Amino acid sequence: MAQAKLNTGRIELVPLSDEHLEHEVELDADPKVMRLLGDGRPRSRAEVEKDHKERLAIAERAPGLGFWAGFVGGEFVGLWALEPPHRPDQGPVEGQAELGYRIMRRHWRQGLASEGAGELLRYAFEDLGLNRVFGETMAVNTGSRATMAGLGMRHVRTFHLEWDVPLPGSEHGEVEYAITREEWLARRADQA
Repeated sequence: MAQAKLNTGRIELVPLSDEHLEHEVELDADPKVMRLLGDGRPRSRAEVEKDHKERLAIAERAPGLGFWAGFVGGEFVGLWALEPPHRPDQGPVEGQAELGYRIMRRHWRQGLASEGAGELLRYAFEDLGLNRVFGETMAVNTGSRATMAGLGMRHVRTFHLEWDVPLPGSEHGEVEYAITREEWLARRADQA
């Protein structure tokens, strides 16, 4: 199954392509966007070009999964992702995906991360037939944790990863939130 174009009430989610590279460069160059991701620093153009190729490769090797560029009224607002698990502690690759998102700072606090992520959950469970979707963030990333909890994802575990350059707050660990298809369907029925 090819990665689908998705829409919410406000956001058009388009499968990531080479035409979106300049948007990725702008997003990943913002120190406040990147402060709790990876090594916590903004990315150079060369690093983003490398990351872009890796993001595109996910869609090639994992049918239906990948990265989406999000637009509101034609303006780029951020990236969303459904990726296959890539570490042994994340469980089996089959039947699950990791949810991710990052939003341009000028679009923070408008509910866009939740809106786009909610559509990716719908797509994961209804269209792809996945059994489980999980997300990870630093324990101190209260904004992302609130987004996942608001989507009905529940805290599963706190764990510690080894970092070459630990970020401030990394001593508190990483957290995993998850939701199963059954939980998502029950939540949807309750909301209806």
